[in-house]
Amino acid sequence: MTWFNALFIEHSALQAVVVIALICAAGMVLGKIRIGGISLGVTFVFFIGILAGHLGLSIDARMLEYAESFGLVLFVYSLGLQVGPGFFSSFHEGGVRLNLLGLGVVGIGIALAVLLSRFTPVALPEMMGVMCGATTNTPALGAAQQTLNQLNLPSDGAALSCAVTYPLGVLGVILAILVMRRLWVRPGDLAAAEPNDTHNTFIAAFQVHNPGIFGMSIQQIARISHIPFVISRIWHDGKVSIPTSDTQVQEGDRLLVVTAEKNVETLAALFGKEEQTGWNKSDVDWNAIDSKLVSQSIVITRPEINGKKLGTLRLRNSYGINISRVYRSGVPLLATPSLVLQIGDRVIVVGEAPAVHNVEKVLGNAEKNLNEPNIAAIFIGIILGLALGAIPLHLPGISAPVRLGLAGGPIIVGILIGTFGPRLHMVTYTTLSANLMLRGIGLSMYLACLGLDAGAHFFETVVRPEGAMWVGLGFLVTLLPVLLMGWIALRWAHLDFGSTCGMLCGAMANPMALNYANDTIEGDNPSVSYATVYPLSMFVRVILVQVVLLFFL
Repeated sequence: MTWFNALFIEHSALQAVVVIALICAAGMVLGKIRIGGISLGVTFVFFIGILAGHLGLSIDARMLEYAESFGLVLFVYSLGLQVGPGFFSSFHEGGVRLNLLGLGVVGIGIALAVLLSRFTPVALPEMMGVMCGATTNTPALGAAQQTLNQLNLPSDGAALSCAVTYPLGVLGVILAILVMRRLWVRPGDLAAAEPNDTHNTFIAAFQVHNPGIFGMSIQQIARISHIPFVISRIWHDGKVSIPTSDTQVQEGDRLLVVTAEKNVETLAALFGKEEQTGWNKSDVDWNAIDSKLVSQSIVITRPEINGKKLGTLRLRNSYGINISRVYRSGVPLLATPSLVLQIGDRVIVVGEAPAVHNVEKVLGNAEKNLNEPNIAAIFIGIILGLALGAIPLHLPGISAPVRLGLAGGPIIVGILIGTFGPRLHMVTYTTLSANLMLRGIGLSMYLACLGLDAGAHFFETVVRPEGAMWVGLGFLVTLLPVLLMGWIALRWAHLDFGSTCGMLCGAMANPMALNYANDTIEGDNPSVSYATVYPLSMFVRVILVQVVLLFFL
């Protein structure tokens, strides 16, 4: 049995790896089980870790701290890298309203937790753990533990209270969705909101009948219209061609235009008349429109193109082609000259076959290169994130400096690199599957260590009076902010029910509740609003947890 003890019992680096891997594997397998249409996914690793700790399994304390810290850093940095490209654009138009509502959920929850710590026997460190569990926010718990360690205070109580309240934190948001649907939702609230994203493209055909633009170049028309659009093809005297900025439009010309859907009526008035055609169907054969022109999807893989504006490449004038759309992570973007290109962007090129082939050489189109992630950029980003997290920030009214720590620093750097890295010609592209793997490994390591650390005293705490109090207070911290801001979103902000649910799930960092909303609500509004709200809400929680502990302790 010596080999068995070496693998599972005796503390060593080998034993630590085996135990953590065993907890992660068991948790991931059991997390796929659905009960009532709900599965916990990677979160189940947390509970397997608690069970393992309760059964007496342990690893070396320094190995536990290292694996927990590295897992947290890997998770939050990968998360920031993924949400970075859409983080700042989420504040445009409707995103501002969604983020303000999400911040309302965050603010009410934190204020409620501080008040409860003043009027109940629960100390503030444990109450922060209760709040992190009630909001299923493990990065915030990591930030709280880092702050408590910085203040030389024990952090075990925060992890334990988080573990006790976590299960009802998952179910509480789902229960709130059921309550809102039963009490407050009207038939109109279930209708999907009208698309309002200026980045989403729409293809329309127009006939030129406006005398005011006869003989004007496309560049002149674009200047007076103040509306972003791209003319993909132009038919003159029955012949189709690729227009340039100097191409003049004449009476009776037919134009194939890519723009935002909300601009179609305005462009119809500008050009003269819109043709009722089905250009936006998924089964359109673009190569069948004209035998001389082809439409080809090309992936940008050359590092030299990364971070350059589309207009600076002068592809239209140099090769006689047109780029009608750009797809980034599956999202169609309007191919304006100011669009900053990134590695991994997929552009739709229209032109004669030889010209398109030449453009393919310029842009790369070597998709195999994308399967090799830039590992150096990941580690450089982690280093920068840890450096940022270690910088002391002195805030008024707080004696001790605030540090972003292992959770705050890497997620901020991840967001910034994901957003601005290509503009600095950094190759930060990773496939979605690679990013999900990094996040999954990091989060499962962190949850396994967190559960293992808290498991030794978990069950005896649950049956004690303070454990029951934690559960009750956590359920209150979950339900009250969600129900209050849900009512405001539906009645005051006039959001549809799907967007409201996605906003609440994002503000509470609860992907399990989002899965339930997606299964019970038609359309993709829950997912869209979740993605809009999640990054800012996550970031604000990580920072405010530290500020509250430093300010009120």
